[in-house]
Amino acid sequence: MKLGIAVVLATGIAVAQTPDLAHQREVFNKLCGTCHTPESAVTTRRTRTEWQEEIARMVANGAKGTEEEFATTLDYLTSQFGRAAGGRAAGGLLGQMGPDDKHVVDPAAAERGRKIWAAECIQCHGTQARGTDNGPNLVRSDLVLHDRYADHIGPFLKKGHKMQSGGSSATLTADQIQDVSHFIHERLYDTLRGSPIFHPGDVNTGNAKDGAAYFSSKCESCHSATGDLAHVAAKYDPPTLQGRFLNPRPLGGGGRGGRGGRGGAGSKAPQVTLTVTTPTGETVTGSPVFFDDFNVAVRDAAGNYHSWKRVSGVKVVKNDPYTRHDELLTEYSDKNMHDILAYLETLK
Repeated sequence: MKLGIAVVLATGIAVAQTPDLAHQREVFNKLCGTCHTPESAVTTRRTRTEWQEEIARMVANGAKGTEEEFATTLDYLTSQFGRAAGGRAAGGLLGQMGPDDKHVVDPAAAERGRKIWAAECIQCHGTQARGTDNGPNLVRSDLVLHDRYADHIGPFLKKGHKMQSGGSSATLTADQIQDVSHFIHERLYDTLRGSPIFHPGDVNTGNAKDGAAYFSSKCESCHSATGDLAHVAAKYDPPTLQGRFLNPRPLGGGGRGGRGGRGGAGSKAPQVTLTVTTPTGETVTGSPVFFDDFNVAVRDAAGNYHSWKRVSGVKVVKNDPYTRHDELLTEYSDKNMHDILAYLETLK
């Protein structure tokens, strides 16, 4: 490791001014994406010092980059996945889920984007970007969900997407693309419960008979209408009930790199556990405390803490009771989801 890099890691002093967020993310992906997916590299929040130590460890393991790239990556990780020494996350409470790099909508830019949208996009994608018979729903688009400040929307439009005027989107300027991206993200955020204009719609629109048939074929091996789901419709309103069966996993329930949260030890809900087998054959099963590519730690049923380095011979098996629910998310059709909800609503 070069001396300059060592100084950056030891002091936290960047050798160049902090770049914009999109550039920071690009540098981070370049340095860390060789060995990790971006998601697996940022599953926990750390202080700036802890991120310095983590980068130094990666350098010692062979990570390659320039002084400026390592400094940029440190700034990015600290600002987006950091926490203060006292325990608060850089962008919110320690342990909150997901990256803290949300696209912040500029209302003025979104209003400018609205005019471009009306002139070039509305006939295919609709007034609220939810699609028409002529074009897809952008609110549910993976490209839009991953986009931050047109870093995904921009390259797509520059490839030359046909607009309703007959022209090509490749002719849009960078400023126009930015404005359109702000408008699209504003439409996306207006669908969220935190939006001041959000109102839950009537989600109970399915066929209860078809839902009962689906439940019988896919769900009865684990659930019972007269057992664990008896009177479930009396406990939750339809939107909440839909969310509960689509994603029953407790928040912070011990995923990769997680430390547990609501639904942790002592909860009645089924929990994710890890079974660790050491090279000597010792086996320990417990709730995940820490789990990444290098270390694993669990707390067993008696409350005892165990930790290991993930060296050769240490085997880790993840026991996840929600795996089938995760799989079903890729199998459900819209009709399936509405039909299941309609059936569950009969269980008063």
